[in-house]
Amino acid sequence: RTEGALAAGSAMSVGLSPGSFLFASEAAAEGCSDKLCDRVADAVLDACLAQDPEAHVSCDAVTKSSMVMILGEVCTKASVNYEQVIREAVKCVGYDRDDKGLDWRTMNVIVAVEEPAADFSQVTGGTRGVQEVRDSGTVSGYATDESPEMVPVSHALATRLCAQLDRVRKEGALTWARPGGTAQVVVEYSEKPDGSVAPAGVKSVSLSVPRAAGIAAEQAQQEVMQHVVKPVLPESLCNSGTQYRFPDPKDHVRSDVGFSGKRIAEDTYGGWGLPLSAALSGRGSTRLSRSAAYGARWAAQSLVAAKLCKRATVQLSYAAGIPEPVSISVNSHGTSRCYGKTDVELADTLRRNFDFRPSALARDLGLKSPQFQKLSAYGHFGRTDLDVAWERPLEMK
Repeated sequence: RTEGALAAGSAMSVGLSPGSFLFASEAAAEGCSDKLCDRVADAVLDACLAQDPEAHVSCDAVTKSSMVMILGEVCTKASVNYEQVIREAVKCVGYDRDDKGLDWRTMNVIVAVEEPAADFSQVTGGTRGVQEVRDSGTVSGYATDESPEMVPVSHALATRLCAQLDRVRKEGALTWARPGGTAQVVVEYSEKPDGSVAPAGVKSVSLSVPRAAGIAAEQAQQEVMQHVVKPVLPESLCNSGTQYRFPDPKDHVRSDVGFSGKRIAEDTYGGWGLPLSAALSGRGSTRLSRSAAYGARWAAQSLVAAKLCKRATVQLSYAAGIPEPVSISVNSHGTSRCYGKTDVELADTLRRNFDFRPSALARDLGLKSPQFQKLSAYGHFGRTDLDVAWERPLEMK
């Protein structure tokens, strides 16, 4: 998928002005099979945290036509009816008939979650409530001043298209639309001498929407353009050269298989910054891919908000058994120089102002409360529709 996007970008790059480049970001609607799995995994996490804030959860989900399965490890005092949680999550997305691929009432549910009987200290590597790093890992966060949300515009537009698609489907404006759908947005950027980037325009939009049998492609395209594309894309970024594509989706009812944690780029920054190597969904705050990934975003956004740089990639590296990160690095992409700062100085600023221990991040960011199912689609960052702590910049000294 990414290679295809890059190839398309290369083809469209002809005629770009000097200092300009194309960047494509993709997103998926909540009914996409992978996103459905993310929702199920996070629903399990939320159900555990609702009863036991100290629960340790690492849950994955898999789906195929007429089947949803969860697997992983859950260490909690909570009493959770996993099957009920799974069915409710699938119901919320809109899978209520077999011809959509799943019916939440009749689908086969498989629960393969281990619930260790050992003491929490043996399972977590510390006493209950005290979190230590059990495994080595590296995470990263990214922020940019190109949008009010401090996320890349290409990513923001792709996720908004999918959010709007789900909204109008549920409201009944697109009665023929089925749960699912994907979006790709290619944006032309201009790179400034100081290293910052600014969107110059939308080059192309591709939106694939599953539809009921008997609905003509032309009708579907017109209604998607009217109800989804036009309300989302800013007129200032679109012109007569913007290309719109509405490819027919594959037969997802028979062939689509979904896995949680598969769309990490879409969950984070749309391909910008450094990639995460582990999934966010289904992971509690004891996992670096949740707590430290949110902490890195918090730090990067705080640097940009404080006008210490215009772009920031923050990397945090941890070693097993050591709660503090063994490495904190910042790449401002050259944008800190216009503020008289170096990247080394920015990293020192983070060390003075942030406590990056996973247990401290869980405390400061409120990661022990049930809030993650609503983050399973449309990205975990730049969510102005939600009040989440890691999107509130820290006032640094």
